[in-house]
Amino acid sequence: MPQIANNAAAGSERSVRSSAKLFLCGDVMLGRGIDQVLASPGDPHLGERFVKSATTYVELAERVNGPIPRKVDEAYVWGDALSELDREAPDARIVNLETSITTSLSLAPKGINYKMNPGNIGCLAAARIDCCVLANNHVLDWDEPGLVETLDTLRLAGLASAGAGLDADEAAAPAVIEPAGRGRVLVFGFALESSGVPASWAAGAYKPGVNLLADVSARSLKQIARSVQAIKQPGDLAVASIHWGGNWGYQVPAEERALAHALIDVAGFDVVHGHSSHHPKPIEIHHGRLILYGCGDFLTDYEGITGNESFRGELALMYLPRLAVPGGTLVSLDLVPFQLARFRLNRGLREDAAWLAAMLERECSPFGTHVALGDDRLAVVW
Repeated sequence: MPQIANNAAAGSERSVRSSAKLFLCGDVMLGRGIDQVLASPGDPHLGERFVKSATTYVELAERVNGPIPRKVDEAYVWGDALSELDREAPDARIVNLETSITTSLSLAPKGINYKMNPGNIGCLAAARIDCCVLANNHVLDWDEPGLVETLDTLRLAGLASAGAGLDADEAAAPAVIEPAGRGRVLVFGFALESSGVPASWAAGAYKPGVNLLADVSARSLKQIARSVQAIKQPGDLAVASIHWGGNWGYQVPAEERALAHALIDVAGFDVVHGHSSHHPKPIEIHHGRLILYGCGDFLTDYEGITGNESFRGELALMYLPRLAVPGGTLVSLDLVPFQLARFRLNRGLREDAAWLAAMLERECSPFGTHVALGDDRLAVVW
């Protein structure tokens, strides 16, 4: 495994001054079991085949890792990640929020449904999240009323969102983050049917929904490029946050890699922020720009669920890319590991970090990237 070394573009005082740092992560699933331990738990009723109450997921997790407190404060679930975010002070904090925020009882007939009570919105504010990407396969779990309430709740809390809206134009529009003293960060949210998003969830001219890419043809990519060009100014960074692919497996399908390259080469994005997989997937630097093919889970209620243990789904990564401004090329990328236990992000063990480093080195090396283990984090080198 390589040792941490400076990339040619990284490390200088000048590059830090003329750059912006992002916090990116995978799935933040604050509904279902997690909602039940927050200060204002919602109706626990579920329509799953075997589990009929969200409280069951709390009980399953407690069997594995011990008692979980109830009525926890808003910061509880973020655990040790909060001090790391304070230390790193990213210019923009972007998550894939994979839950509906609603009191709706209009359960979509899809088997697994996530919702968080709007009274728990302070949980997102506690981590000072700048943008919640909603283009995923759970934001409409409680049908259109649930999505509308989700959008309203985020707006009232002053939280930006991308990838879903009251109509197709709103769903396709980027969230605009304006860090102090930096160029803007533009976040566009996309979803593919390969991630389990039904075609019927696509937003329409007068229909709430997600920004679903029905196809990835040259025509579609040119339309996306026009949308980026219409708003991107010199010094801005454009992020394509995309929900694609299945939950398990390290392989990157050829069509996903081709799309990621086109989002950079044709559409003008600086970062491709991929999510849907329940574990981290390969990382690629394409023409100097970052592609994360899958960021894994960050916060979930999966602790007591068995299966696919070899992927170590209890391990989570905080992605901290530093990008050149202007230009958007990657300057450096640190990954900070955590372990999910008792519905909380905890500093992982050294052996867990070593496992993640070895796995990512194995999976990333065919893409021309390498991962080195440091004292408390991993560093991507290329």
